[in-house]
Formats: sequence, C-alpha cells, structure tokens
Amino acid sequence: MNRDVRGSAYRLLVFDWDGTLMDSIGTIVACMQATITELGLPELEDEAIRATIGLGLRETVDELYPSPQGDPAEQDALFGRIVSCYRNLWLGGFAEGQTLIAGARATLDRLTAEGYWLAVATGKSRRGLDHDLERTGVGELFLTTRTVSESATKPSPAMVHEILDELGVGLDEALVIGDTTHDLDMARSAGAAAVGVTSGSCSEDELATRRPLAILPSVNRLPDWLRG
Repeated sequence: MNRDVRGSAYRLLVFDWDGTLMDSIGTIVACMQATITELGLPELEDEAIRATIGLGLRETVDELYPSPQGDPAEQDALFGRIVSCYRNLWLGGFAEGQTLIAGARATLDRLTAEGYWLAVATGKSRRGLDHDLERTGVGELFLTTRTVSESATKPSPAMVHEILDELGVGLDEALVIGDTTHDLDMARSAGAAAVGVTSGSCSEDELATRRPLAILPSVNRLPDWLRG
C-alpha cells in the first residue's frame, strides 16, 4: 500500500465507531430507553446509559441492571430479554435514524489518500457494525475491523492487539481514536497512543482524566493534528 503520511509517527489509525465516526449516541440512548419501557424495567437516566456506550451489550446490562442477589442464571435471563428486545428495536427502525458524523467520510478519504491505514475497534456486535458499514458505504476504507462478537470488550486490549497482529504493525505506529473513557482505557491497556474526540458520549473533562495526546472536537480535526 502506498504510504505518504507526511512525517507522522503513526501508520495505523484505529477508530472507535459510535460517537467517533457515527453520530449515533442519541439514537442508542433512545433505543435503550424504548427497550426499558417495553420490558417494564426500572427507569434510568439518559446519562447512565450514555456512560455505558462503548461497552459490549453484556457489560452494559451488568452495569445498568446488576443482579442484587448475584444470581448468574437470573442475570443471564435478563440479558437475553434485553438483548432480544434491543436488537429487534434497533434493526426495526432505530438503526436507520443515525448518520456518519458530519464530514467524517471526507476525513476518512483524506487520511486514506495520505497513506494511513484505517481500522475499527468497537463495542458493537458484528452484525450491527456490518450493517452500518454497508449502509454508510465506508467499509471499503478499513483494512480490518473488530467487534465484541469476536473479541473481548473494552477496556481489554484484545481488539487493538489483534488488529496490530493481523496487519503487522508495531504499537509505536498505532494511534487509537475514540469518544469515551472506555476507548482511551483500551488504548492504555494495549500500550498504544490515543486521541479523544468530544463528538460522542464523554466531555472534554472526562476524557482529560485519561490523559490522551490530544482532545479534538471531532475526527475532522485529526488530519491537521497529525500534520502538526
């Protein structure tokens, strides 16, 4: 592959999906609230749901509705109900209500033209990510992707390490970009550098607690930051 990364230290850019490239945070919260209503579960504030975005669905359920008795069978049953309802609602209409972050496609095209290798590491399911990649038409830009369907959820370093191993890229050549502390914690646990963006779930102050190299308003500022 042609490389012209304009003197950047990084060769591979590993992006989170929801809130980083996809303008989907509000839609995810609305879908979970609809799931809670349909199943008659105890009400939750939107902020509680937003704080779990980036995790896998199992970890989300465990965080939002922990079993008071610690009964694994009871928790498994609850997880099954929530996941089934959420996925039906998501694929039944909520998924169509989201779009790429404004300007994200042009930014990805620019980064590709400048020689960067692009990948995705997300807490979405494989089915959910593939649906989004096909609908947005950006799937062809990524050399590889990882989801919680085939890898450990964030903040485990597994997705980053698997991507690096597959592409033969060293840790010092990789940069993780994400909108949540979960993304930045994944990068830290993997030993990779990271940049935060405030286009999704977490505020600048929240992201700053993880001390990323930079905090940008959106991925659209990334090409200039890489040059600078």
